[in-house]
Order: sequence, then structure tokens, then C-alpha cells
Amino acid sequence: MQIQTHFTPHDVDEIALREKTAVVIDVLRASTTVITALSNGAREVIPTPTVEAAAKIAGHLAGDVTIRGGEQNGRTIDGFSIGNSPLEYVEERVRDRSIVYSTREGSPLFLKAKYAKHMLVCGFVNISAVAGFLKEHAADIEILCAGNNGRFAIEDAVCAGMLVHLLGEEADAQLALCDASIAAHSLYRTHYRNLHRMLRQSESGKFLEGLGYLDDLRYCAGVDTVPVLPVLEDNMLRLWKDNDRRESPGTPASA
Repeated sequence: MQIQTHFTPHDVDEIALREKTAVVIDVLRASTTVITALSNGAREVIPTPTVEAAAKIAGHLAGDVTIRGGEQNGRTIDGFSIGNSPLEYVEERVRDRSIVYSTREGSPLFLKAKYAKHMLVCGFVNISAVAGFLKEHAADIEILCAGNNGRFAIEDAVCAGMLVHLLGEEADAQLALCDASIAAHSLYRTHYRNLHRMLRQSESGKFLEGLGYLDDLRYCAGVDTVPVLPVLEDNMLRLWKDNDRRESPGTPASA
């Protein structure tokens, strides 16, 4: 199994992802929010590259079954009904709804991986479900970290490292890791004992805490708390079709 990790989207070649399995990680908060929304019964999440694109797409959909969600600078976008906190995407708000979704980092990256054979959404909250899929279906994996405004984000790197750790747990696992994957795994081994503290110390975490989203950090630090598997199909994020037939994810990862 070959695992390439990209700490920012800038060096990702969209066409080179063909026939590979892409794993998109945006712990704070797009990955965690999408995972939560679909787990709570959303029909689909439609990622958009810009706010303008989100407004245009939403305008062509039935208003009574569509929600516009997302953020700019951490806050709910003007004219949108819901923001980017996973805690907002409760069942009574999202069940059977289509969510047109726009964020600065996560939603464009979901679309950047549209040419991959499979594109999975990963956070700490569903990481064992992602690892289980990869062990069964993938040999050539590209981990795409959203980063922070084009720069390295430690929370995404640690999540990537946890995924590398889970994939290498079995005695017969043979992993071919690039330098970034090795570095991500080292960061995971440093921080796995207290992911919540790591999130609070990160740049994005400090920013969100300053906006009053401390509960989001605690939620996003949960491991295997939302064991579902979102995938990209026809430029829409939905639950993997075999999700209900998968075995339950394992226990949280440890070093």
C-alpha cells in the first residue's frame, strides 16, 4: 500500500488522482461537519468552490428541501441558514435535506479530488471507518490535507498520521510511505494522547475558540464517535452505499 500525504492542496495534481483513492481531511471543520450532517440524515452535501457558486446552485434546487450551509472567516455566510459548526447539523435541521455547502478550505478540496477512483471524507470522528474501507479497497492512497489558508495545519497532519498508524497496525501490513506520511505519523505519536489539547493549541483552534466555538473543538477531537463514511459521487457527498453493511469500526487508535 502506497500512501502519499499532501499537507496543503497546492501540490495536488487533480488529474494524477485518477485510479487512486483520495482521502480529504479538514478536521476544523469541514470534514467533521459533512460527516455529522450525513450521519444525521442529510440526503447529500453539495460542495461548492465559492459562495457565489453555492448561491447559484441553491437557486436551481427546490427551496423546501435545500439548506445553504458554510462559513467565511469562521462565521455563517450572509444569507445562509446554517454555518460550519458540526453541532448545528442536528437531525431535525438536516434530515432528508440537500445541503449546498461552501467553506474556504474544505469544499474546494472535496471537488479537487473529483477525478479520484474513490474520494473519502475523513476526520477523527470517523477515522476507523475510513481505515477499514482503505484496507479493503485501496492500494494507492493520496491523503489531502486542507491546511489553513494555504499553509500547514497541525490538526490535519495529526489526523493523517493517525490514519497511517491504523493502516499499519496489522502484522502483515506493508506500507510505502513518503516523507510527509512519515512526518504525519510522528506528529500523531506526539499528540495522540490529548487531541483536544492539540486542537486548542493549533492556529485554527485558537481562532475558533476566540469566536466562541470551544465546544466544536471538543467535538472534532472525538475519535470514532460518528462511524460513517462519506464519499464523493457525481460531485455530491453521500454515505458510502455499503455503509450499513460494514462492520463496526474498531477501538480508538493508540500508539
